[in-house]
Amino acid sequence: MFPNPNSFTVRSVPATWRLAAQLAARLPNGGVIALQGELGAGKTTFVQGLARALGIARPVTSPTFTLVGEYPGGRLLLVHMDLYRLRSPDDLLTIGFPEYLERKALVAVEWPERAGDLLPPETIWVTLTLTADAHTRHVEVRGSEK
Repeated sequence: MFPNPNSFTVRSVPATWRLAAQLAARLPNGGVIALQGELGAGKTTFVQGLARALGIARPVTSPTFTLVGEYPGGRLLLVHMDLYRLRSPDDLLTIGFPEYLERKALVAVEWPERAGDLLPPETIWVTLTLTADAHTRHVEVRGSEK
């Protein structure tokens, strides 16, 4: 895993994808990646990098209105969840979160604070922060917050 915590500066979409690929390579059996950051910080861009690293050719888009996007066809099933519209952590159970974990998928969760205590202890937390430069982001990768 990455040292805990580890900070990076990325200056382009391809750089964000490369960082995501490094993380995907360290999760050969799936797991949960909790993505934090304000709107436009690059959370979906990071998930696009995960998909590329897993060998998924299909375009990855934000699941803001669908809540869950499934991307099969790679080394692992990639599940992209956007919890922004959830009313309570119980809604996460309704959309099948435990089943995704059982399937050994790589689950990327945007707005993870809405999951309450349902994220597993081994969740990897990725925080993306906007900077004054529109193309640059600070990214912190760390182990569980629990």
